[in-house]
Amino acid sequence: MADFPAPAEGIVLTHFLVSDDVGRSRAFYTEVLGGEALTDGEPTIVALANSWIIINTGGGPTDDKPSSTLEAPHDLDRVSAFLNIRVADIAAVYADWSAKGAQFLTEPIDRGPEIRCYLRDPDGHLIEVGQSRRGVPIPAITPHTRSWICRTNDCRHQYSSRGC
Repeated sequence: MADFPAPAEGIVLTHFLVSDDVGRSRAFYTEVLGGEALTDGEPTIVALANSWIIINTGGGPTDDKPSSTLEAPHDLDRVSAFLNIRVADIAAVYADWSAKGAQFLTEPIDRGPEIRCYLRDPDGHLIEVGQSRRGVPIPAITPHTRSWICRTNDCRHQYSSRGC
């Protein structure tokens, strides 16, 4: 069994996900993605690779976050953060997770320095799955390359210091 994410020293990074159905999300992260549930109920903690996913229901402000309301995604076209899972063999992971019920937005796409695709968990949280390609240099991001990247991704924005 994986260790509970409570460091004896230093820090550990976990990712908190708000779910409308914690049990359904727990099943996705354990049965489809291969994580191990460390706790059950609310919250549920799942060890996944070398990290932990904490899954809990949303809720209104509390005394330690007085103006923040936690809720699962509602507009799937707007994303402010997502999980980024790096894999050694994206074709194998894509086939395995698809067979277990994962619904990918597209098949893996070759982007040069990486091959990647995206899927959503049952609450709509976006997850990137990517495989780095060793020996393929990652291009420097400049106004010229950003403009090229945007055009190749169907982005209509012009380059700015904030990106697209």
